[in-house]
Amino acid sequence: MNDVPEPAVLRYSAFTTDPAGGNPAGVVLDATGLDDAGMLRIAAAVGYSETAFLFPRAEGREFDVRYFSPLVEVPFCGHATVASAVALDVTGTVRFHTRSGLVEVDAAPGRASLTSVPTSSAPAPAGDVAEALRALRWSAEDLDPRYPAHWAFGGARHLVLAVRTRERLADLDYDFDALAGLLRANDAVTAQLVHQRSEDVFDARDPFPVGGVVEDPATGAAAAAFGGYLRTLGLVGRPRSITIHQGVDLGRPSLLEVAVSPDDPRVTVTGAAVPIPVG
Repeated sequence: MNDVPEPAVLRYSAFTTDPAGGNPAGVVLDATGLDDAGMLRIAAAVGYSETAFLFPRAEGREFDVRYFSPLVEVPFCGHATVASAVALDVTGTVRFHTRSGLVEVDAAPGRASLTSVPTSSAPAPAGDVAEALRALRWSAEDLDPRYPAHWAFGGARHLVLAVRTRERLADLDYDFDALAGLLRANDAVTAQLVHQRSEDVFDARDPFPVGGVVEDPATGAAAAAFGGYLRTLGLVGRPRSITIHQGVDLGRPSLLEVAVSPDDPRVTVTGAAVPIPVG
């Protein structure tokens, strides 16, 4: 442990305007002096799916950012990025230098839009899909044939699986260790499980066993990856905006707005964030 004062940890919920909704994130606005062990210890004590640690650069509104779950560091986290930008209480562009690359954030009071690193997506091998289905206790017939299984990247890697019915998505009872093993073996952080509600509206659930978390109520990195996935499938012939509802089945409803363009591999994810009352 470093001999530095314990930093203040702010607590925000992202992709919601209600502290009882969204995905909680810890935010350390100045983590100068903390080492990896210190950040992991703080993230474990906070207990949220991620805590963001900001290291201010000499240039104004420029930060190196690290993201830790209670178990591991992850290369990028969207909900903690939105929470951090709102916690900074600035208006305009903020630049976050993450392990995955530069993420620019357009910040405003109570709201932020992050523009991801370039996204990518590729079909998941049949063996990975079969292993995922076993872990999820689903069958191949549960999957929506319009949306093939992919490994998708939007700052972190995610397994995208789409199901035919909302009922199948709602009934989630998976093998924690088996899914964690598959995700780790593929350098991925969550499974992005989706159902198309209407043309531009999707419901999503994101198991996060790699981080020691059963499920994320909102996953901005997976939303960015999903935007890139749609682009790879040729479903973004013009600038497209989609809405993702997540966290509903956990009682923490979240709203993620995703903007994708056919001529830009980056994806913009927008959402609100609010402080979580302490005590």
